[in-house]
Amino acid sequence: MSMKELMAIFEANYSQSVAFDKHLGMTLKVNDAGDATYTLTIGPNHLTALDSAHGGVAAGMMDAALGVAALSYAISQGNFCATVEFKMNYLKQVKPGDILVAHGKVKHTGNRLIVSECDIREQKSGDLVASGLGTFTQYPMEKRQHILNKKD
Repeated sequence: MSMKELMAIFEANYSQSVAFDKHLGMTLKVNDAGDATYTLTIGPNHLTALDSAHGGVAAGMMDAALGVAALSYAISQGNFCATVEFKMNYLKQVKPGDILVAHGKVKHTGNRLIVSECDIREQKSGDLVASGLGTFTQYPMEKRQHILNKKD
């Protein structure tokens, strides 16, 4: 499956398949196989205090960027993938109005495992606010045939 075909399936099923990304307000750009970027503007619904975003917002963004980087690589190999684990380090407070950019990139591939890395930066300052690493297992697309056949 090509990246163009993957994005067509993704866009056709976005509200059902990745409703969480949409709920958070994230936008996705798949740059290439193994390379994805999410962008998010921190608004009032992301806050845990008047001056700070909830850590779960950054964690959700991290998981998404790591995962789509791995998924876009897996698709290029005729596979899908699933998360085995991910870890992240919070490095700087995220404030209301900050624009976060999460860049996920595949770091290593093996026969079954994919390792991706991600940095989340505040767009205006370029400050690193979080960094993470994820491991994913690849499996044949046929195991999720119902996704490939979905037309609505």
